[in-house]
Amino acid sequence: MKLLITNAIICDQHSAYHGKKCHVFISQGIISDIQLASKKDSTTSTKGYTVIDANGATLTPGFVDMRTTLREPGFEYKETLQTAALAASAGGFTTITALPNTHPVMQTKADMEYVSKRAQTLPVHILPYGALTKNCEGNDMNELYDMHQAGAVGFTDANKCIMHAGVMMRSLMYAKIFGGLVLSHAEDTNLSSGGRMHEGLTSVNLGLKGIPNMAEEVIIARDLELAKYTQAPIHFSHISSKGSVELIKSAKKQGVTVTCDVAVANLVYNDEALNSFDSNFKLNPPLRSKADQKALWEGLNDGTIDCIVTDHCPEDVEHKVVEFEYAAKGMIMLQTAISLLLQHKPQNITKEVVINALTHNPRAILKQAQVSINTGNTASLCLIDEKAKWTFDAKTNQSKSQNSPVYNQVLTGKVLATFNKNNYYQY
Repeated sequence: MKLLITNAIICDQHSAYHGKKCHVFISQGIISDIQLASKKDSTTSTKGYTVIDANGATLTPGFVDMRTTLREPGFEYKETLQTAALAASAGGFTTITALPNTHPVMQTKADMEYVSKRAQTLPVHILPYGALTKNCEGNDMNELYDMHQAGAVGFTDANKCIMHAGVMMRSLMYAKIFGGLVLSHAEDTNLSSGGRMHEGLTSVNLGLKGIPNMAEEVIIARDLELAKYTQAPIHFSHISSKGSVELIKSAKKQGVTVTCDVAVANLVYNDEALNSFDSNFKLNPPLRSKADQKALWEGLNDGTIDCIVTDHCPEDVEHKVVEFEYAAKGMIMLQTAISLLLQHKPQNITKEVVINALTHNPRAILKQAQVSINTGNTASLCLIDEKAKWTFDAKTNQSKSQNSPVYNQVLTGKVLATFNKNNYYQY
């Protein structure tokens, strides 16, 4: 297939054409040529190309999500690999990951191969994570190397913390041998047990039991020491507090091989959103204070936080549209992530910082080939109209679930198309 994207403004700091309006030629899934739109005489024939006029829209590398709950197998009534892939593509993602908290838990070579095979016909690449411990129970380490050989890009117990320090230490040491990545969900359940939201003034006013920042920070401090001791890399998933940012920033300065990500929700919302008792704001980790939210943006801006993740977590009506006390945690985010980020980012945060945290950084951490917008590279791309308005509702939603606080709302910033796997998908 041959495509020509005309009049696109490239947003990719790794591209020689960053910030310039260009015509991008794609042939058989490869960027075959890039020419400045101001250049009148083209040296490349446009015969046989399907032309897509970007009309000044932004062209970026395809987004990568390092934290996606896909639900299949076992919970297909909430989401399937197919519906998640459709939602991801509509949100500008060309690669997503599959957390292992399914039923049964994804923890064998066959499980990794199942995901990889199912993803072959879908519009996005799906990279599986393997469960770090048997059945995500935190006790006995799984056979990580077998899963790594079968395509696992990392190991995690999803939303369960490895409470046993010895298990975490041995996991880091073992994964280091073959270059595997251990991802830590930092939550001391002795401190967070029974909590419904962030512990602070809002939780007191609402009469809800809170989860202190310390529940996250003590595990981050512990795991940083373990990473330092084992000299192994570690990645912290969806950090949420100012103290966590400071701990990781200090560790990076000391030379510890540590990376981390932050969820979209924790960047664009804070605990005051729960004043409405909207169960869609009930998350793990919880939405923190304004001070924490500010620190997360600052950590992203100065490079302490490497990536932004959607933390996409589909839930059915029976688990979400109930009293706040009993509602499950999580919200869907694949399709609305870039819109919310562009709408809510502080003025001092550039668009490039956000795009880099969604593209190059996660690819580097997951050891995936980079797809910068340069001639000869794979065409894994996203076209965004940053000013376009659209409604996220039953007509546009590609997910099986609806647990989003912006459902039936008008958003600014729309993905017009994604280009991936030698195909393109318009929205």
